[in-house]
Amino acid sequence: MVLFSLVATHADIDLETVAQLSNGSSQLASAALSGSPLVSGTVVLATCNRYEIYGETANGAGLEAARSALVSQISELSGLNEQLVSRSFATRTGPDVTRHLFAVSAGLDSAVVGEREIAGQVRRALITAQQEGTASSGLVRLFQAASKTAKDVGAQTALGSRGLSIVSVALDLATDLSDHDDWTSKKVVVFGTGAYAGATMSLLRERGCTDVSVYSSSGRAQGFVATRGGTALDADTLPNAVAAADVMIGCSGSDTRVEAADLAKVRADSGKPLIAIDLALTHDFDPAVGELDGVELLTLESVRLAAPQEQAESLSQASAIVTGAATSFEAEREARSVDTAIVALRRHTMNVLDAEMEKVRARHGCTAAAEEVEFALRRMVKQLLHIPTVRARELAANGQQDDYVAALEALYGIQVEQPQAAAPAAECPVDHQQLRSESA
Repeated sequence: MVLFSLVATHADIDLETVAQLSNGSSQLASAALSGSPLVSGTVVLATCNRYEIYGETANGAGLEAARSALVSQISELSGLNEQLVSRSFATRTGPDVTRHLFAVSAGLDSAVVGEREIAGQVRRALITAQQEGTASSGLVRLFQAASKTAKDVGAQTALGSRGLSIVSVALDLATDLSDHDDWTSKKVVVFGTGAYAGATMSLLRERGCTDVSVYSSSGRAQGFVATRGGTALDADTLPNAVAAADVMIGCSGSDTRVEAADLAKVRADSGKPLIAIDLALTHDFDPAVGELDGVELLTLESVRLAAPQEQAESLSQASAIVTGAATSFEAEREARSVDTAIVALRRHTMNVLDAEMEKVRARHGCTAAAEEVEFALRRMVKQLLHIPTVRARELAANGQQDDYVAALEALYGIQVEQPQAAAPAAECPVDHQQLRSESA
């Protein structure tokens, strides 16, 4: 089996394109499996600054066709033409898939290096795929190993020890832009009730901010503030809250956004500055909001540019852990595939032996002569299997285990089935798609 990934991130394309590509991402995994027999497993990782699809296919020969099928599905779901979709994704295969995902999970590939949120998003991506039945055994092992690597980086290095996240960097920027850095006196309006809104509420509390109002166009604000604090807003109370706000933070990514003209009208008599923080990939606030007098607009791009660099020593340590973990995972994966092949060959050979011994017993009975024949045949089979077993290990060490599996199929007609990975204990996932749907 061959692992591959399609990767579109903030490092290669603009965030607006990432947002457009990820439209319909919650439907992609199931659509990919039903739409192409070449794709045997799919896990989708969609965050505020990346859209990555991890897949598994039977062999390298079907890789390009599997990629094309995914590009076609993404094009259909997002409404973008296939040429643009294809150009937007970098394709990784083999060990490159492992190294990239491990680095992503550890926060090394984030806009805010060392961020703590991405590890949870990687875990939830796997859980969602398992719940939907799209995660193959190879992808389950890959994502479980990535999560373990992220934990090791967190435990063994100082990377991310400051608790940096996209939300925290955005609030730091807002502090720098404010006339005063005391959050205890600020009035804040939060749009949305999803994962980012929850993280925002927590960080606002840490900074001493108590005057927080929450609005959700889908009416979930009341339940949200019941467990997190704050005041729930509806369509009638929202305008007055925005008029009085010092900061408003968009976390919903819903189809309803704050237009510049409406904001200007609501705050016409306010007389005080406003900082608008738009953390939604699809924009909660009209970009023209930043052109209004007295309004400073911060976006995900602002956060990316302002994100502090972690210490070189911490980055070096984390990178070494990721590289070592990825190398170990690939070695184990190669050994696992060849071990399964060796077992299949032995089972096939022993089945032939048992069948021949049944013929011997049928003719000669359970005599001493029959026992001697069986003993001799088993010793011979053991000797015959020795060299194929040694060669299997050698080929696996050189990354050629697929050649060995192909040879077994060609010579003996043996179909080597990869073992199924056990599913992890169920968690309480927070699907990132809530940022666009449930959190509105």
